[in-house]
Amino acid sequence: MASEDVKAARDSAVEKIVNLAEEAKLAREEIKPTSHAVLSICKSLVAGGVAGGVSRTAVAPLERLKILLQVQNPHSIKYNGTIQGLKYIWRTEGFKGLFKGNGTNCARIVPNSAVKFFSYEQASKGILYLYRQQTGNEDAELTPLLRLGAGACAGIIAMSATYPMDMVRGRITVQTEKSPYQYRGMFHALSTVLREEGPRALYKGWTPSVIGVVPYVGLNFAVYESLKDWLIKTKPFGLVDDELAVVTRLACGAAAGTVGQTVAYPLDVIRRRMQMVGWNHAASIVAGDGRSKVPLEYTGMIDAFRKTVKYEGVRALYKGLVPNSVKVVPSISIAFVAYEQVKDLLGVEIRISD
Repeated sequence: MASEDVKAARDSAVEKIVNLAEEAKLAREEIKPTSHAVLSICKSLVAGGVAGGVSRTAVAPLERLKILLQVQNPHSIKYNGTIQGLKYIWRTEGFKGLFKGNGTNCARIVPNSAVKFFSYEQASKGILYLYRQQTGNEDAELTPLLRLGAGACAGIIAMSATYPMDMVRGRITVQTEKSPYQYRGMFHALSTVLREEGPRALYKGWTPSVIGVVPYVGLNFAVYESLKDWLIKTKPFGLVDDELAVVTRLACGAAAGTVGQTVAYPLDVIRRRMQMVGWNHAASIVAGDGRSKVPLEYTGMIDAFRKTVKYEGVRALYKGLVPNSVKVVPSISIAFVAYEQVKDLLGVEIRISD
């Protein structure tokens, strides 16, 4: 009887050990995908950040000139065109002047780009899942309209997360060596705006930014992904294989950037002007030496549109469009290609619509 009790206890102990081993195995299997997912997220964020930093630095002089053209007073024209504007900055501020505000821009664009690309992938996966559930077709792919929606979501999330840095970057960028007041850097600008104008000032121009980011980022992703899919499926003129060459992807990025920025550009101009409101020294910087040194006052986005068109004409909504067009083609192209190349190097699967 005693031997039977011992045997039963031994069998029970062995069973418990086996169960514990099975539970440990299952736990390891559950942890594995989780850690893999975290690593994949980190790699995706790194790729997006690198893409943003590289692309913006490459076109920093054109980015600064665009902002200066957007906010300069029509009665005191210092920057008159792309070539003249770049020459004027070089002559008055030197090589450093061409890259003024780029450090702040990169501090903003690296996390912005990381969040934007990552958000686009996650939004695309979520929208594709819902679309397949709704249609009952497990092989369905994202349509251009659905890509537009995913891109819009990504743009709004990324822009909202980093908007205060974009706001102070705009102010730092329009400073010149002769400006009466100098922000010494991004953190000094952030603290100064908070102290003198309050927290809400960091989000001036947010509304036109949200409205503008929907067509801009949405169209960027929608046009880029749709062009890639079309080229791979149709192989026009026999120029495209199953994998797109870097040059072809650059061309797709250029087309995407051109479409997006042309549609959303007026909202970008209004955003920049609204960011200057409340800055004590904005009038001297924006008005320059002209006769119209009056306080910059807009009650909102509609008022900013109305006053800009009333006093400067519809063309004012497209100030800086030429340098921005010259800038946006290489900027968007480099960003998309750099993102995909970095993800390739890190060994992360890119396509989300398969």
